[in-house]
Amino acid sequence: MALTVDIKNAEGKSVGSVDLPAEIFDAQTNIPLIHQVVTAQLAAARQGTQKAKTRGEVSGGGKKPFKQKGTGRARQGSSRSPNQIGGGVAHAVRPRKYDQRTPKKMIAAALRGVLSDRQRNDRIHILDSVTAAPSTKAALAAVRQFSDRKNLLVVVSRNEDAAWRSLRNADDLHLLVPDQLNAYDILKSDDMVFSESAIKDFLAGPAKGKSATAVARESELTLGSTEEIEEEVSA
Repeated sequence: MALTVDIKNAEGKSVGSVDLPAEIFDAQTNIPLIHQVVTAQLAAARQGTQKAKTRGEVSGGGKKPFKQKGTGRARQGSSRSPNQIGGGVAHAVRPRKYDQRTPKKMIAAALRGVLSDRQRNDRIHILDSVTAAPSTKAALAAVRQFSDRKNLLVVVSRNEDAAWRSLRNADDLHLLVPDQLNAYDILKSDDMVFSESAIKDFLAGPAKGKSATAVARESELTLGSTEEIEEEVSA
């Protein structure tokens, strides 16, 4: 069973349709599973470089602040103990890794669940082409015709260079390629807009074997880097 979604052009007219497989876009939404995957993704994004000094690492404190008896105050052996101003931190935080092990099947199941939720609520839209020539105004008008909600996720192919040039600096949407889709970004967005090329790439899945080659957008290449690559190949 497939779900049919209309393909719209920049003027909002229907120019075709795409059949979305039910096993991806009409799967069961497992909320605890999605929560676990998203929590792991956010944890993996943490740097884990925070560090505070203990009393043994703070400079100074070798001298006793005041004599043991006769002052009426509580005895102190160091001015760098945790109860002193300028002292070390008790149970100080240390650099650590926050990443969690998440099986690939769980990540894939969470992605199917959030995509299905968006599809069941008519939040997935398909555009034949974002823009033919680089134009931020035209591209925003094309993707914003589907929804005026705050958070918009736009998915385009890597070879759609005009779309990347037009939308990469837009601050009211998030731009991804099909192989970067993840549960967190989909949950954070109110609506999703796929280009026709992007939805085909996503349904085709990642390239495997000898056909798997790295693809860069035209805007990512420079003359210098191209010459360096040619020199390395010739060498």
